[in-house]
Amino acid sequence: MAKIRVLIADDHALVRDGIKSLLGLTEDIEVVGEASDGREAVEQALRLKPDVILMDIAMPGLGGLEAALELKREGSKARILVLTQYDDLEYVRRFLKIGIAGYVLKRMFGSELASAIRSAARGGLVLDPQVAAEAMQPVPEERRAASEDLYELLTDREKQVLRLVALGQSNKEVADSLGISVKTAMSHREHLMEKLGLKNRTDLIKFAIRKGVIRVEG
Repeated sequence: MAKIRVLIADDHALVRDGIKSLLGLTEDIEVVGEASDGREAVEQALRLKPDVILMDIAMPGLGGLEAALELKREGSKARILVLTQYDDLEYVRRFLKIGIAGYVLKRMFGSELASAIRSAARGGLVLDPQVAAEAMQPVPEERRAASEDLYELLTDREKQVLRLVALGQSNKEVADSLGISVKTAMSHREHLMEKLGLKNRTDLIKFAIRKGVIRVEG
């Protein structure tokens, strides 16, 4: 019986080591690669073709959502299982909208993580019970209207650029993070600013925070 091949994407080496140790106790799951940021996660996933990717959200350069969007663009068949400390409902809904395999929190036990990986590999949808309870709640009409407005007009690439610019990256840094030219990065930035009706970086940052694209740690 073939083992489930897993790629771990997390910017903390201790977390990756801990997950590897836990999964090393199973007989049907094999860790085939690691990534410390979103760009590396994309590159490793396309090279190794894992069955399941354990994807953190907050990573340098490309975050988990942006990396997931990139893999979608590249046609990756890997099942993405978000493994994070954030139970923010906006994050959950954004990930579910792009068709991930599940969203679980890092506090889960090792046996539960292995079960989540198996379920994801079989094509199931895995949600932490707390996350599931909140995600299944109906969205109030006014919030639904707000969530389906300007942000949804952006292409996947423009959403990636939005987050990176909001995090303070220059055009060159955005280009390096996404593996595109500086000219293309500038073009995406101009287009998204125009679509959103924003005038400067400050307005862009405020929009990104309001939409849950980036977090402000208290």
